[in-house]
Amino acid sequence: MTSTSASAAAMDGIYRYQRHAYDLTRRYYLLGRNELITILQPPPGGSVLEIGCGTARNLVLTARQYPEARLYGLDISAEMLKSAEATLRRNGLEARVTLAQGDATRFDAEALFGQSHFDRVFCSYSLSMIPGWETALQHAGASVRPGGELHVVDFGGQNDLPVWFGRGLRNWLARFHVTPRERLQDAMSAIASEMGGTLSFRSIYRDYARLGSIRLTD
Repeated sequence: MTSTSASAAAMDGIYRYQRHAYDLTRRYYLLGRNELITILQPPPGGSVLEIGCGTARNLVLTARQYPEARLYGLDISAEMLKSAEATLRRNGLEARVTLAQGDATRFDAEALFGQSHFDRVFCSYSLSMIPGWETALQHAGASVRPGGELHVVDFGGQNDLPVWFGRGLRNWLARFHVTPRERLQDAMSAIASEMGGTLSFRSIYRDYARLGSIRLTD
């Protein structure tokens, strides 16, 4: 079994049943997702790719906020994509959003979506679940067209929260194979430098989460 197949099988195992209650439960602790969608601001008719789209919850909100945008979603889990397809049908968005199964560390956007670069690419609480997250982040950056933007929101270090809270959160997240990426800012800074972009990065909710954006030059 290849590493991609093994990762897909692992994610399917986790979400085969959890996907049915995913949005209901995650709304209380995946903080900052709506804020990320608000700052996307794709150009009229622009393309937006979410890496690790899960149930398509974020894609639905993005579609509503930016009705002219062309939307794409990638996920390694076939089980989650079943929920994503159902979500899009339920919201009448199946014609506006293209979904594909793929590994965030090595997907071929041209083969999957018919285009290799996007005006906006974002990762919402997905890097903390990807073993090769730095490679996935680099691949995401490489998928942004000149003048475009890469946005990330994910768990922070909980440095400004009580120690007991941070320890309990990490132990609980580990049960779902989730690991906060404390080097996220450094990794995004390196990508911005390498690609000639500018990085904005900040902690939100007392470092419960971190929100970063890279804008590439034209």
